[in-house]
Amino acid sequence: MIKDEAIREQVRKHYGQQAVTVGEKGAEGCCSPSDSSSSCCGGDTRTKAERTGLYAASDLAVLPQVVAEASWGSGNPVAFAGLQPGEVVVDLGSGGGLDCLLAAENAAEAGASNVEFRKGELEALPLPDASADVIISNCVINLSPDKGKVFAEAFRVLRPGGRLVVSDIVLLKELPEDVRKSSRSWCECVSGALGDEEFLLKAEQVGFADVHIVPDGSREYAPGIARSVLVRARKP
Repeated sequence: MIKDEAIREQVRKHYGQQAVTVGEKGAEGCCSPSDSSSSCCGGDTRTKAERTGLYAASDLAVLPQVVAEASWGSGNPVAFAGLQPGEVVVDLGSGGGLDCLLAAENAAEAGASNVEFRKGELEALPLPDASADVIISNCVINLSPDKGKVFAEAFRVLRPGGRLVVSDIVLLKELPEDVRKSSRSWCECVSGALGDEEFLLKAEQVGFADVHIVPDGSREYAPGIARSVLVRARKP
């Protein structure tokens, strides 16, 4: 198995390069109108977030196109979080910032402007105890080498009665050893994923209650190998 720090470094490098690539292509994204023959998506000029079908067009319309292009999630936790005016929302691992900015749009409708980005690790969140009402996450827990610590930190940061709403990848079968040891497969959200029962158990073990998979938020990811799930839980 790959060592923890090596995993973190590979993930940083992989997604850092992805972000640079999107930035270099500019707001036109991967397939620009001027290059409809591009092999990356067969002339489809929609942003990556639009092509996945995870987000409503009305939601994406309020965001810069380059943000919608920098989408590496497996689901849409914001759609299932039931965000309310005045709630403090923490987005773990915001990637290109799409989910964080969608949550910010909800805040803007309530007349708020309290959105900020903090640098930290999932296993050691730079936030005080009991400071958030909702924690969302989109396809990043599988990238952590210590998922138990991620759930423990989420539990610590949530206020009593707070909720956790995450989209992530779970395995449908055991992976070959060479795949498990592949840093590339880890960065591609496969070799670091858990089975669905183990994923739910990790959350329950740190104290979360009512931990369950939301059927409407789950979808096929890699046929026969893995799928994305939308998981909800609450802090008693």
